[in-house]
Amino acid sequence: MRHLRSQFAHHLRARGVAANATERAVRGQSRKAVKDGIYQASRRGASTYLRAQAESVAKELVASGTIRPEPGKRTLLETREAVESGWRAVAKKLEEQGAQRLAADVVRFVGKLAQPLTDREWLAREILATARVRAPAWQREAKTL
Repeated sequence: MRHLRSQFAHHLRARGVAANATERAVRGQSRKAVKDGIYQASRRGASTYLRAQAESVAKELVASGTIRPEPGKRTLLETREAVESGWRAVAKKLEEQGAQRLAADVVRFVGKLAQPLTDREWLAREILATARVRAPAWQREAKTL
């Protein structure tokens, strides 16, 4: 997909259209897109894949209160660090060129990047948030004390 996006942007630029094929990580996106079939089934509430993933994460949360680290987490964090480093370098160059306002925008953008999470971590976060909302009021209040 990355190659296709890059080629598409190249062809647009050749026709005089400003285009860029920025990678997801550089745009601050850490979640990959789900396959079309899984997406369509999840919209109908019929995705057996997502249900199995959610059940696996929920069982792990009940058993240990957390989820095990995934092998891809290290790569995810390393990619994020490289991306943030790149954006900080851009901000520094902009400052050196006198574009302080734009440099500040870049720094703010980096500061607002969401924490990089694996798919299982996203599921765990959603499950815990749903559990908090569905808990009786007396349980929610007791947890905040």
